Parts: sequence; structure tokens; C-alpha cells
Amino acid sequence: MDRRSLLDRAAKSAEERVLLGHILDKYDQCRQRNLPTNTAFLSPAEAQGARDLLRAAAIHEGFALLGGYEGAERRMLFFLPDWQEEADAPDAMAFLRAAWHESEHPTHRDLLGSLMALGVERETLGDILVSEGSADLIVSAGVAQYLLDNWTGAGRTALRLTAIGADALRVPEQKVKEIRDTVATLRLDAVTAAGFSMSRGKAAELIAAGRVQKNYREVTKGDASVAQGDVISARGLGKFEVAEVGGLSKKGRTGILLRRYL
Repeated sequence: MDRRSLLDRAAKSAEERVLLGHILDKYDQCRQRNLPTNTAFLSPAEAQGARDLLRAAAIHEGFALLGGYEGAERRMLFFLPDWQEEADAPDAMAFLRAAWHESEHPTHRDLLGSLMALGVERETLGDILVSEGSADLIVSAGVAQYLLDNWTGAGRTALRLTAIGADALRVPEQKVKEIRDTVATLRLDAVTAAGFSMSRGKAAELIAAGRVQKNYREVTKGDASVAQGDVISARGLGKFEVAEVGGLSKKGRTGILLRRYL
């Protein structure tokens, strides 16, 4: 499949088409120069778009999505030459810790907002891991020194910024609520209703309005199929993972285990 056809098939918007074109450029650079290449940080939706693109291009190996720690949400896409077996993420990333006085309680939004006010581009920032009294950041290696020299506060909160190693990252425990339920069918509207404790009709309305995503891609049809491992999110409500799909009950309903992120 040629480049234009690939982008026509994978891109959902003009903006995404530009991003996916850039990803193809990175892949071509890796193959032509036989050297590793990587993108900037991708959001979950952008990463899913990249996976769709690579699948359409029949590229099933020689790449990795890494965000600095297991379970990272924002990740870089690495393309590997034939001679390299694993991506060397630390070369492309830096790890920083922002600490503040114990009386202060800046939020993720406060920290991100202050970084944007500094003129830092979102694609240079990975996850921001907020803990009690500090936050650890994964950033592009090229922006680390700028932050060390210039990021001194978030709003009225004074920050003390230091470089740390990847092994020193403090990853807060993700709180989840397990939901066991049965559904008449593994349709998106039925599973969404179970995950967000609402009627199937209400779930169908949210889906039709474009407020629901499956694996970070907007889906507007309630009868779209859902499978184990899918991540369902809804604007303003959060997200959950379809952790398990069981067998049929005596009444012909399918058992499911959902993990809703709190």
C-alpha cells in the first residue's frame, strides 16, 4: 500500500494525517540510515493512531512504545534498526523531580499549566506523576536543561527542580474499582452502561453524541463490538478497561469484569 493510501486509511482527521505522515518519515529514516529513530511523546489517542497505521502497513515488529516506566500513558514511538533488539529510551528521555513545601498542594493541572506558560510544547512532556510533596516528570532529553534553569514555580507554589534517574521515579498507585456484571451482548452501548452505571439508553445517547471512545478512538455506533482488553472512555466520566470476558450464564448473558479508573 502506498503512502497516500496508508494515510487515507489510518488518519481520522487532517491533523492526525500530519502526525501519521511524520511517523512514516521516522520509520523511513530508520530503515534508510539503519539507525534508531523516535517520535516525540504521543498521547494515548495518537499512539493508537500510530498502531493503526503500522498495522495497515503490515509493520508488526521493529518498534516499541515507551514512556519511561511500565504503564505510562504518554509514550514515544521508537523504530529500531536490524542490529538493535531493544529501544534505549533513557537516551531520548530525562527524568525530573519537582518538590514543594509541605503546606502546598499543586495539582497535575497546575503543574502542566505552568509548563505551558513557559512555552514548553506538550509533545516534549511525558507523564507528570504527582505524589505528596513532589511530582516526577518524564520529558524529552532536549528540554530538560531548559526546565532545570527556568521552571521555578507553579502559580504561587515555589518549586525545587532536580534531575533523577529512571529507577528513582515515584509512580503513584492507580486506584481502580472492579465491576462484575453481565450483558446481553458485547456491544459498546451495553458495556458502557455497565461500566458507568447508567441505562443502556443513556449510554447510547453519549455514544451517538461522540462522547465515547474505544481504545482512544471515537466511536459513534452503539452496536460496535467490544472485546477483552479494550479501554472505554467517556468525556466527563473517566475510563475503564474490559479486564475479562467470561462465559454465558443460564439466561444467555455474558459475564464481564471491568476495571474502572478512579
